Amino acid sequence: MIERLRFLLALIAATTISGPPAAIAAEGPRVVELFTSQGCSSCPPADTFIGQLADRPGVIALSLAVDYWDYLGWKDTLALPAHAARQRAYAETRGDRRLFTPQVVVNGRESVPGQDRAAIERALQAARIHTPVPVSAAVKDGQIKVSVGGSNGVARSGEVWVLGVQRTAAVEISRGENAGHTVAYRNVVRHIRRLAAWTGQPIEVAADLSALTANECDLLVVLVQDAAEGRLGPVFGAGIMPLR
Repeated sequence: MIERLRFLLALIAATTISGPPAAIAAEGPRVVELFTSQGCSSCPPADTFIGQLADRPGVIALSLAVDYWDYLGWKDTLALPAHAARQRAYAETRGDRRLFTPQVVVNGRESVPGQDRAAIERALQAARIHTPVPVSAAVKDGQIKVSVGGSNGVARSGEVWVLGVQRTAAVEISRGENAGHTVAYRNVVRHIRRLAAWTGQPIEVAADLSALTANECDLLVVLVQDAAEGRLGPVFGAGIMPLR
């Protein structure tokens, strides 16, 4: 019960945005995914901005390190192949197939340069989830129990993803384009997993807690998003909770 309450409180905080009460009630959180790399000289400003967005009500900001710049002389210590795969899936859905760092994807839909703060702010203003899919979670018996609500009368289906997230990470980079710098990262995705398909009907699914708390993960993020024809698309609902 305590962990479920924490999750609900975090979800309320994530969905609180400026505007009239009716708008607040009708909208879900905005999800900002930054695809970044320790080997990218343009990325540190984007990493800093994601840290600022991580503290903003109504926003779930995430850092996903990719490994395709490792050949430049520095192996990214936070990168996962799954992150680049996710970035490619978004590009295929959009149809532009553009992969670059730093790249921000807002609510699984709009791609903007990660260092362009004005463009990100515009994308955030446009990316409002109306009639969001309810998401909740609780920790029990070594498992994360995830509950996803129905589609609220809107014709849609998709996938449920769980992400293990590390709140803060500081990395000293000794080679490559950022050699000699220590970069501070916020909300670093350290574990990512497709948990279940979602047909638009309420479901409850479970995941092993140990996998999500490895690699210093101390936050859990749940995303419900479109996956038409196996592609990855817009976010329908999202929530965030502390793991410890």
